[in-house]
Amino acid sequence: MADTLSSLRSLMASHSPPLHALIVPSEDYHQSEYVSARDQRRKFVSGFTGSAGLALVTMNEALLWTDGRYFLQAEQELSDQWKLMRYGEDPIVDIWMADNLPREAAVGVDPWCISLEAAQKWECAFVKKQQKLIETSKNLVDEVWKNRPPLELNPVVIQPLEFAGRSVAEKLKDLREKLKQEKACGIIITTLDEVAWLYNVRGNDVPYCPVVHAYAVVTLVSAFFYVDKRKLSPEASVFISHFNLLSNVSSYMEENGIKVREYDAVSSDVALLANEQLSPFSKHMEIDSSETGITGSGTNVAQEERHNRIWVDPRCCFALYSKLNSDQVLLQPSPLALAKAIKNSAEMDGLKKAHIRDGAAVVQYLVWLDKQMQESYGASGYFAEAESTSKKRPSETGKLTEVSASDKLEGFRASKEHFRGLSFPTISSVGPNAAIIHYGPDAKTCSEMDPNSIYLFDSGAQYLDGTTDITRTVHFGKPSEHEKACYTAVLKGHIALGVARFPNGTNGHALDILARVPLWKDGLDYRHGPHLISFRPQARNVPLQASMTVTDEPGYYEDGNFGIRLENVLIVKEADTKFNFGDKGYLAFEHITWAPYQSKLIDVSRLVPEEIEWVNTYHAECRETLVPFLDESEMTWLKKATEPLGHE
Repeated sequence: MADTLSSLRSLMASHSPPLHALIVPSEDYHQSEYVSARDQRRKFVSGFTGSAGLALVTMNEALLWTDGRYFLQAEQELSDQWKLMRYGEDPIVDIWMADNLPREAAVGVDPWCISLEAAQKWECAFVKKQQKLIETSKNLVDEVWKNRPPLELNPVVIQPLEFAGRSVAEKLKDLREKLKQEKACGIIITTLDEVAWLYNVRGNDVPYCPVVHAYAVVTLVSAFFYVDKRKLSPEASVFISHFNLLSNVSSYMEENGIKVREYDAVSSDVALLANEQLSPFSKHMEIDSSETGITGSGTNVAQEERHNRIWVDPRCCFALYSKLNSDQVLLQPSPLALAKAIKNSAEMDGLKKAHIRDGAAVVQYLVWLDKQMQESYGASGYFAEAESTSKKRPSETGKLTEVSASDKLEGFRASKEHFRGLSFPTISSVGPNAAIIHYGPDAKTCSEMDPNSIYLFDSGAQYLDGTTDITRTVHFGKPSEHEKACYTAVLKGHIALGVARFPNGTNGHALDILARVPLWKDGLDYRHGPHLISFRPQARNVPLQASMTVTDEPGYYEDGNFGIRLENVLIVKEADTKFNFGDKGYLAFEHITWAPYQSKLIDVSRLVPEEIEWVNTYHAECRETLVPFLDESEMTWLKKATEPLGHE
């Protein structure tokens, strides 16, 4: 690590102009949170493995910013050459740079790895001391990363229409309607999930995410797909056994009027787009000149109504934005973000089915784990509440670790229809490790399973028809009264959010408090927020709409002792209310995750009757929903796990 910092500082000193600091973000060229191995530059430089964070290297300091999910993890992983900066507690990076770097300091960054939004924020902070953000022509980390992982050539595959629900033609038509409404001639799409959704393609370029390293540019009359063409070669065509067909992506793109260009060509093409020189026509598309204002020769019919703005999302990489004239940019969130978030009927149907199969896998895992903990460790088990009476230690073959247990969970999922891999690295954590919110067990250093400690697992899968994410917390021995009280407070918050009804126009931030109030009553809290229901600034102004999905995942983490989290995926649906104040219409949530809550961790005396009824109803639905996917012994276990609370 010391050699890496020394080499970086040498490059910074020899740079023109010399750099006083170098920003190393977590993100790749598409501003992804999860990135491929060769794009993990911040991890390489700092040694910190969390998915979120930013490194700053100066001539005499090295600092790492991250959020509350990773405080404990960062403390463990950073060497003494690094200083941990905690979001929410320490000055944020732009304020720190403005206050601590010298006047007129030059701050280097690879413009492909930062968003326009971040760059503008930093430049604003730099004004008071005339500091400058310098776009490096090469990524300096890549220059010193001698063993950087090679580029992988993973094939592009087509997402079947039965799962996508809408064709590329329909999606492009809707997108062009949005462009015309905003008098825009085109849009630059840089985020990988939006490119994959728009063109109904999938890939394997980023672990746990079925996306392709690609960009898209769509104009009123043309569409472009920027990708390494070797991923589309005949040799890369992939046989999809479920449909008994070969996916020829090149033909598919041609049939849909999409021009395939090399990945690196996006830079020059965006410059051409800015100068109105990007060829607008595709011979495979029918052009209605009366709607676009463009004639067959490319001249404008109605100059005063000319569509000449270029739509750019604030998350667009700074390098591409720099190719544009700022006065021609329509800077607002991509319309694809909302379109993608609101699931169509086929997507919703697939998502629900995926969660049912996934729930069966989780129950099968709990049945297996319960048996192993009793047989190998003498634990009282999932149902009985007693200290482990056996002092026996399992043989090496019977020994269970956080990693070997999570591997078994993956095996249960892999046996399910349409399984394509995990949706994120499984968090499998025992005792104190469970207090590390995004703990990632390593086979060489992970803990052994412990019958007398809490066990938390947060996991999910990618299926062809949907993505899952679930967290459960269990104990195979005798939980303490304090652990029960904390678990019950988390459960109460989980229920409170899950049963909420709220008017249209409500954003997730407004609902976040519901999951925290039961914890606050005991002076407890947690440093994370569910997807779109959080205290994160970017979530505050996002109104929830019917057919969106969110996660309900409150928790509590006691450093050095244990961690508790419960998580279900919810879909937003229209609510049937007695009244309709203001004619707004009301919304509610529907749980689509199926796995029991552990009754012996629940202090029923802390629940009100409505909460008891909710748990009992949910458990009854679990039984009914999962029956077709379980064998007799598994169903017997589930029936016991879902007996009504207070049942003797």
